[in-house]
Amino acid sequence: MNAWILVGGTLTDTPELRRRRETPPALVIAADGGVRHASLLQVEPTLWVGDFDSSDGLDVRNVERVTVPRDKNFTDAELALHHAREAGATHVTFWGAFGGRLDHTLALVLLALRSAEEGLDVELHSGDESAVPLLARVDVRAVLGQIVSIVAVDDLAGLTLRGVRWPLTDAHVKRGSGHTVSNEASDRVVTATLTRGRALLTQRWS
Repeated sequence: MNAWILVGGTLTDTPELRRRRETPPALVIAADGGVRHASLLQVEPTLWVGDFDSSDGLDVRNVERVTVPRDKNFTDAELALHHAREAGATHVTFWGAFGGRLDHTLALVLLALRSAEEGLDVELHSGDESAVPLLARVDVRAVLGQIVSIVAVDDLAGLTLRGVRWPLTDAHVKRGSGHTVSNEASDRVVTATLTRGRALLTQRWS
């Protein structure tokens, strides 16, 4: 089941966002202030969760709420993901994933990686940027000339990259290296595989 989780970063109206919203998900969960993105995505949340410390003044009617204390040891995005998985979600897109607070962005990236290791199909999106975890292989739709990067979270072994201006074959990449940043898509599909390590494949959408 496909689920969208709306979180509190930025969201930019782009052709890619408009293309994606033509196929609405089975489940939409808003995490606190992320409910603001429902209008741009043209969806109605199924569930609204959080401690509601960043949604003052918002009044979303006829949506079930799950309220938790502000003093907690998990983020609202984690809470939303828990409910999505409990509902049977197998693919989750976090909208509004980038921008805003750096600590929340980094925590969400690491949550996506951990969830991918647990077998969940995860994507992070903010309309103008997206990222997917790369653990073994990913194939992503691309636009010719768009910026595509591999961000190495660990030391990578056996990285092969196809459908880009500067392809790679069985490359070793150090964690945090700029060697695989700012490539360009040369095909409609970009494929990345690796034999060891964890990374993110990021794309820039205009």
